[in-house]
Amino acid sequence: MAQMKIFIFPGIVAALALVGAFVWGGVQALFLVALLAVLETTLSFDNAVVNAKVLTRMDAKWQRRFLIYGIPVAVFGTRFVLPIFIVAAAAGLSPIFVTELAFFDAAKYGEYLDEAHTAIAGFGSTFLLMVSLKYFFNDRKTIHWITTIEKHLSRWGGIEAIEVALSLVVLVVCAMLVPAEAATILISGIIGIVLFIIIEGIAQSFEMEAGAGAVSSGLALFVYLNVLDAAFSLDGVVGAFAITSALPVIIAGLGIGAVFVRAFTVALVRAHTLKALPYLEHGAHWAIFGLALAMLLGIFVHVPEAITGFIGLVFITFAYISSRREMRAGIVTRLP
Repeated sequence: MAQMKIFIFPGIVAALALVGAFVWGGVQALFLVALLAVLETTLSFDNAVVNAKVLTRMDAKWQRRFLIYGIPVAVFGTRFVLPIFIVAAAAGLSPIFVTELAFFDAAKYGEYLDEAHTAIAGFGSTFLLMVSLKYFFNDRKTIHWITTIEKHLSRWGGIEAIEVALSLVVLVVCAMLVPAEAATILISGIIGIVLFIIIEGIAQSFEMEAGAGAVSSGLALFVYLNVLDAAFSLDGVVGAFAITSALPVIIAGLGIGAVFVRAFTVALVRAHTLKALPYLEHGAHWAIFGLALAMLLGIFVHVPEAITGFIGLVFITFAYISSRREMRAGIVTRLP
């Protein structure tokens, strides 16, 4: 019952958004909002699992702030404001002009957003690549799911900043393959790498100095989670324009999904799901790795959102099945 209370607020948000969509655009708008909400929620479960791991490093107060105060950031910041600034920077336009396009000429705004896809993919893919590689190259990691691969990656984690080096190599290779977009790929990718290093470093230093419950630590992790959410969701914003060019519908649908993903995250933490199902975290990071590669591939060819989401669901599903099987057999030792 206590876990269900977490979904009361998302349920209210969803109901209000669906009613608003029906009043604004009738049955068609209602259907599109519901479709986008379902897609965003189901395709972002790997995001919830990874967020849950970070959220365990935050106290109950910051967990509530992540669920409630982070909603405006997720809905309007990541899914509306940030794409506007990316489009403005990529197209050399004024953010005010791009905002006017978003409200009064959504089709044209969608075209500009699609043209900015290389910058979006460069930033999002390298940030997510850093998240996954940082996890697999952890030389203190003792539990492995795909043992043959993960055990070797963990050993290589003793090499200083190996995840940074590999991410930079991937960026350079992609830039060489698309000379016309080389500068965009390199700049956006390096921003993603540097941002990950800065936020992760700040969070860890604050935790060592003041403990995980400190205000400074909670704030740093709060920022990190919202950047992570942005990296996950930016490609989805571009994909949403393939379904509809109506910006209010996109914001409402993706916003509902964002609220429920955050609720799932808090529920996973409070139910100690990651301890009960230890391979779930591994599956989520493999899903992130797959999403990062799919975003990079998207620079060269079109990769449907459904395919990237399916990859994530496959990893999460098999990780869940493996966890249940191994836990029943008593093989897996729980993490402290």
